[in-house]
Amino acid sequence: MGVVVSLEEGKKKPASVKPLVDLTRADMERVNQLILSKAGSDVQMIPEVANHLISSGGKRLRPMLTLAAASMFGYDGDHHVKLATSVEFMHTATLLHDDVVDESNLRRGKSTARTIWGNQASVLVGDFLLGQAFRMMVDVGSLDALDVLSTAAAVIAEGEVLQLSVAKNMETTEDDYLSVIRAKTAALFAAAAEVGPIIAKADKSSRAALRSFGMNLGYAFQMVDDALDYGGTAASLGKNVGDDFREGKITLPVILAFRRGTANEQAFWRKAIEGGESSDQNLEQALQLIQKYDALNDTIARALHYGTIARDALAPLPASSHKAALMEVIDFSIQRVN
Repeated sequence: MGVVVSLEEGKKKPASVKPLVDLTRADMERVNQLILSKAGSDVQMIPEVANHLISSGGKRLRPMLTLAAASMFGYDGDHHVKLATSVEFMHTATLLHDDVVDESNLRRGKSTARTIWGNQASVLVGDFLLGQAFRMMVDVGSLDALDVLSTAAAVIAEGEVLQLSVAKNMETTEDDYLSVIRAKTAALFAAAAEVGPIIAKADKSSRAALRSFGMNLGYAFQMVDDALDYGGTAASLGKNVGDDFREGKITLPVILAFRRGTANEQAFWRKAIEGGESSDQNLEQALQLIQKYDALNDTIARALHYGTIARDALAPLPASSHKAALMEVIDFSIQRVN
């Protein structure tokens, strides 16, 4: 089943990350070199596990946000490279930890580190990458940047625990869901964007604009991811369709379908999610109910709402190629469902 987006957004010219990639290409080459350097260790398993995920083909959108946000305000030093690398290490560490908590077997179409090296190695290498991230933040010497990124690290950890507490609980509300994705996804997008103007010594309003842009982009990005889990393909997802269902994750499409369902349909959701009866047959029924109640289109509609807030956050800033590229990233993040 594909996601059908009956919204104006679907009629626009396809957006791309290419403008952002092109603008940050030279700096991203430096980031990639620093990633390889800082992921190195005399303990052989550390670079093996780290490079398995680092080299698995992610777009590295978050560090590109840091680089573009710094350049947008005229920064011409090299601290943005270290901060962008820190952001990517924080993200990678989160993925390593996520796969252990979620017992995931696929990540970006490849076997997860936990299935190859085990849960213990995945957690500990994630901790190593976090340590390296903080070392680079200290090297930069900006207390404001350190404060923003360290706060994000704590919030992400809180989000992990919050998600665990609401997993397999059909009483989870949409507000609960928003709290989880704010912590787990949006907080790092916001921090990645905000540290750019911080090291460029931009004014407070510019810093607030980039933080708001990042936060709301993060909301939209995660909502689209959650819609894709019920309406994408394994190839586009880099994981199995329905993984969230099998893991008992309460995402927005499930919340909407459950709230709108009949008593019998709600009983099905409780049996499937809370009771762990996540067979292929039950997944098919879940997909039918999500389609019946238009839960995917409504999830995308909410993503569009947050995308609009992200766009409005950038609107007052002077026109530039970096601003245009960041605007297009908003559209790209949402158009992934098409």
